[in-house]
Amino acid sequence: MCLLGLIAVPIWAQGQSEVLAGSELVSQLRLGGYVIVMRHASSPRTPPDITQVNADNIDHERQLDLSGRLSATAMGASLRQMRIPIGSVMASPTYRALETVRLAQFGAANTYPQLGDLGQDMQTDSTGARAEWLRVQTGVRPAAGTNTLIVTHLPNISEAFPQFADQLADGESLIFRPDGHGAAAMIARVRVEQWSQLAALKLR
Repeated sequence: MCLLGLIAVPIWAQGQSEVLAGSELVSQLRLGGYVIVMRHASSPRTPPDITQVNADNIDHERQLDLSGRLSATAMGASLRQMRIPIGSVMASPTYRALETVRLAQFGAANTYPQLGDLGQDMQTDSTGARAEWLRVQTGVRPAAGTNTLIVTHLPNISEAFPQFADQLADGESLIFRPDGHGAAAMIARVRVEQWSQLAALKLR
């Protein structure tokens, strides 16, 4: 039985993937070697009006709402509390994705257009190019002793991993284990609020 609603299923590689959940998941993430693909934290579906826009949001893009700001901050604090190392951070160039990274204090992010929203919210890529790009990045093994974090958008994740992204919530993550040969297995799915629950579980 998986604790906290975490699920695990294989991707690309044939055969059954190991299920990781609860304290076992935390222990493995602390060793590094995983890729966390995260939908950015909660954001209203429209840009803010002039009275609510953040001072550094110069293009008046969508930004995180209160729930998103709190959950991103709590996620970052929980990962540090659990001593889960985040190495490389890759992100959409959109304001809401970078705000997620900043509030979580994950360090400087490298931005890639392939992780973006094609300049228009919730647009799909009919060419399949960004989906393939994301699958390739998910199969890259992180630097030793670290985990890679990728912060992007629901359409990008749904295009790359349609079998795993059903009803993926704001801030929710899919966690993959690359095999070092370009393939990977999805070993857990973690809602943003579950990081705090995992931190509390680890401390018992």
